Amino acid sequence: MNAVVENMGLWSILPPLLTIVVALLFKDVILALILGIFSGLLIVNGGAIVPAAVQMADRITASLTDSWNIRIFLFCALLGSFVSILSKTGSAGAFGAWAANRLKSRRGTLAFTFFFGIIIFIDDYFNSLSVGTAMRPVCDRMKISRAKLAYFLDSTAAPVCIIAPVSSWVVTVMSYVRKSDGFGKLGISEFDFFLRMIPYNLYVIFTLLFIVLLIIFQRDFGPMRRAEKRAVEEGKLFDIERYGEIVSEKKSETNTQARPLDMILPILVLIITAVVSFPATTWYLAVKSGKAKDFASACSSMPLMDSFRNTDVSCALFYTILFSLAAVTAWFLVRRLLKLNEISTCIISGIQSMTPALVILVLAWTIGGVIRNTPAEGGVGLANYLAQVVKSGCFPLVLLPCAVFLMSCLIAFSTGTSWGCMAIMIPLTMPLAIAAAEQMPAASQLEVVFFITSAAVGGAIFGDHASPISDTTILSATGAGCPCLEHVATQLPYAAFVAVCSGIGYVAGSFFMSLPVALVCTAVCFVSGVIFIPKFSK
Repeated sequence: MNAVVENMGLWSILPPLLTIVVALLFKDVILALILGIFSGLLIVNGGAIVPAAVQMADRITASLTDSWNIRIFLFCALLGSFVSILSKTGSAGAFGAWAANRLKSRRGTLAFTFFFGIIIFIDDYFNSLSVGTAMRPVCDRMKISRAKLAYFLDSTAAPVCIIAPVSSWVVTVMSYVRKSDGFGKLGISEFDFFLRMIPYNLYVIFTLLFIVLLIIFQRDFGPMRRAEKRAVEEGKLFDIERYGEIVSEKKSETNTQARPLDMILPILVLIITAVVSFPATTWYLAVKSGKAKDFASACSSMPLMDSFRNTDVSCALFYTILFSLAAVTAWFLVRRLLKLNEISTCIISGIQSMTPALVILVLAWTIGGVIRNTPAEGGVGLANYLAQVVKSGCFPLVLLPCAVFLMSCLIAFSTGTSWGCMAIMIPLTMPLAIAAAEQMPAASQLEVVFFITSAAVGGAIFGDHASPISDTTILSATGAGCPCLEHVATQLPYAAFVAVCSGIGYVAGSFFMSLPVALVCTAVCFVSGVIFIPKFSK
């Protein structure tokens, strides 16, 4: 009897390796993912080109026949429509005008910009443009440099979206995690995994903390210090002489009838609807599957937190966006901020704005299957191969989180996309993390997986945050009215500083396999840098 082949040996590494190399060289994640998928299927088919091409088409199609995938796909698409409708009404401008009449200091203005950025967590594009448009006149009046405003916008875009329970970013990460080989061994839902992983995302936590310290102590350093000094002393909000022509100051839709409530209410509707939908979906599905007689008995049969954690996230978020989109559209129609014949245009333009992210999402699902599946299932069995490597003791666990973090930083910075980076790194690192965890005591196994996976996600956020070709970087500069090169030059030292502190924290945390150790070591490096770097930086 022939032994079952569980992996393709060293060939298993080729698809993700090719994907990474192409992404780094050509700065094109979509091309990289396509070539990664095709190379994996070439290996499976013994180099036969036509069968590999046919199977690639079938695999991409099959990724959208999965009920989970299609609901997540539609959620992301309709979230774009939700954002488009909000943008059309001019509600961001109304909210900004309201804030301008109440902010009287630089510190207060920066604090409000930070708060505003946090509450606009549903989408990073909407965050950068709406908050920038609303707060730019206020910041100009307070002589806050456009570079500082752009940094605040960028730092409350991806870093906030990745830890908010309701955003396209979160469902994307949960989708990648859920589809990764071995996830079922962990015994927790993908939403519970996401919630418990948040404290391990050192880069995001300390990026947000850094903003708070900048607001309180205003200890800038490097190019940002020079930009702030020029704004305060000379009234020059940006350095057009050094960085060339300014990004065009895109004006948002304005409507004199819009009020601050028109910005706040839709966001509250989305949040409240999501909070209600998560447990309600669990109870509804229990009734639908026959596990409960009716909705009331389903509610009483399980604790609220269990129903919240064990929900079908794809269903809950899909119901959330449908209800929220309908409610917000009705509100704006009643308020006469939106015309009936503008609804379809907003929905279509919003979906179009999400097209690149949706393409990456579908390709990521596809390559995940090619990497994850065994040769008998039409894949290369990378997870099994990596598991063998880890079990043989060929890779030091203490360096694994930091290595994953650095690789994600490099890929995301070079390509300018965190979604593309996570699409590559999560399916690659999850099986490795699970294999490494199996070598540890049972009490530490989940901690190992959280460390490694959060390192992949945190590195991807760094790239999206700091890369000069990142769409969020460009949109943050646009929203702030700052030359893009000045935004990159002033932001990069800050992002790199937090990344270095996070890398040290991952090494220390994985050495002791302790989250408190990771947080303390990161904090020590962080506080030391905040105290001493400004003293030696001009």
